[in-house]
Amino acid sequence: MTTAPDSTDRTSLVHETSSLPLWVRTTLMLMLIVTMAIAAGRIAVVASSDGLVPFLSANDRSRWCTIAALVEDGRYEIDRLQAITMFDPRLKREVRPWQTIDRVKHVGRDGIYHDYSSKPPLLPTMMAAVYAVWYWGTGVSLTEHPLLVGRLLLACINLPLLWFLIAPVQALIVRHSRSPGGAIFSGASICFATLLLPFTITLNNHLPAASATALTMWILLDEQRVGRWTWMLVAGLAAGMIAANELPGLALLGLLCLMAGALNLRLTATAFLPGVAIVGAGFFVTNWLAHESLRPPYAHRGIGPLLATLPRDTQGPSVPIAPPIQAALVEAGEPLEGPTLILGSKTPGRWMFLTQSGHQRYAVIRTHSHWRIHAWDDWYEYEGSYWVSDRRTGVDAGESSRWRYLLHMTLGHHGLFSLTPIWFLSVLGVFCWLQSASRPQRMMVAAIVVASLVCFGFYLSRPLIDRNYGGVSAGLRWMLWFSPAWVWLLIPAADYGSKRPLVWKICLTMLAISIFSAATVLENPWQHPWLYRIGHDLGWLQNR
Repeated sequence: MTTAPDSTDRTSLVHETSSLPLWVRTTLMLMLIVTMAIAAGRIAVVASSDGLVPFLSANDRSRWCTIAALVEDGRYEIDRLQAITMFDPRLKREVRPWQTIDRVKHVGRDGIYHDYSSKPPLLPTMMAAVYAVWYWGTGVSLTEHPLLVGRLLLACINLPLLWFLIAPVQALIVRHSRSPGGAIFSGASICFATLLLPFTITLNNHLPAASATALTMWILLDEQRVGRWTWMLVAGLAAGMIAANELPGLALLGLLCLMAGALNLRLTATAFLPGVAIVGAGFFVTNWLAHESLRPPYAHRGIGPLLATLPRDTQGPSVPIAPPIQAALVEAGEPLEGPTLILGSKTPGRWMFLTQSGHQRYAVIRTHSHWRIHAWDDWYEYEGSYWVSDRRTGVDAGESSRWRYLLHMTLGHHGLFSLTPIWFLSVLGVFCWLQSASRPQRMMVAAIVVASLVCFGFYLSRPLIDRNYGGVSAGLRWMLWFSPAWVWLLIPAADYGSKRPLVWKICLTMLAISIFSAATVLENPWQHPWLYRIGHDLGWLQNR
């Protein structure tokens, strides 16, 4: 358990109890209210470029499709949504505003290939529950009135998540900050200076993960809450949602489990871990309901079980021939319906063997001496798929140089520190915390640092197709969910800077640049950062 440091120790960089005056806490509350008002105002007018729907990218359209399909159709297949057309008065023609490239295709329970969102289904399923209350209560559908219903749902989902992001961090600021200037700086950082505020106007997984991170930290850093079963259960549920929404969040989840066990082993076993297990069960159950697979869609990028093999004449054709492949499959107990086709694949030495209806698909692999016939398990490769075509340009094409990728992830056009330089203070804050922090604080600092490095290394090590900074977005969005943790880290650094005029000016400049970066994408976070756009306009990134 923690022991509050002596309040008379003026050399301590971290205080367990707040000595902040009322006006500072009132200012923090006003900042929260202003932030909520900004987000609500943007949600009230959010619309796509054609003004037909409140969807801003393929990413959020993918989740909207699942939400609408679940409530209106009672299924996870999104074929109907992909076919919806609306008249665009600007183009004077029909368009498909629900169509998304973030989808996969695989055989459904009816034996027919269907389109599905490529996003893990737990979060859209939870969001669909909010829509279900509206739809069953009013009869007004999202597909018929997308602007009205979509904006209402965004407000009902994202505004509470924004509150759960900011309020816990502000509570930690009030408790741990030792100076009015540092507290206001830290409060402004979480309210206005991260790229999470622009993401409040769109459905995404980063805001829920960040809110879950903030809530978990708020509980585990409080001695009294760690000693209560209810709060530890909530902490476990929140920690589970981190990993459910961000795959590398498993690293932080594991470290938080260790921290919780060190603080209160009994309640970790009886409350925290069961909370994590509930979320884990929800993740796999919804994935099974959607796809009849325990693996999420992004894990289906290859081939399935081996079904048959055929000897291959090395002097014969270098491409498979349909009749012997068909005969081998029939012999293996795979009756084929109708004529068959052989299509090329994105993977060298692999072909797609399918029936003309497209509902039976197999992978044919060429080896030195055999043709290997597997079940088809690449859900991202299908007719018209964006991800296997040559239409991928810009960041979607992937960064060929890992060193250049590292540069732009940190100090370049999508850089953590170039777009949001307050994170320099978070690095300094690590050393400040370790000087005089309590045991729980030291454990939290270690968990954040280790998880941040693991997450960063994970994305840096990805293959070419995934080295894309998160696609067309306001920044390195895969790391956004760390924002509340990094703001907590900078609290003592902000206190330190507020006492030194020159350092304080540098800190305020960092804060101004960070707020500027967020403000430039407040209309739509699914666009390139301002640094990228400047580089493109100057011709430095014309091939990127």
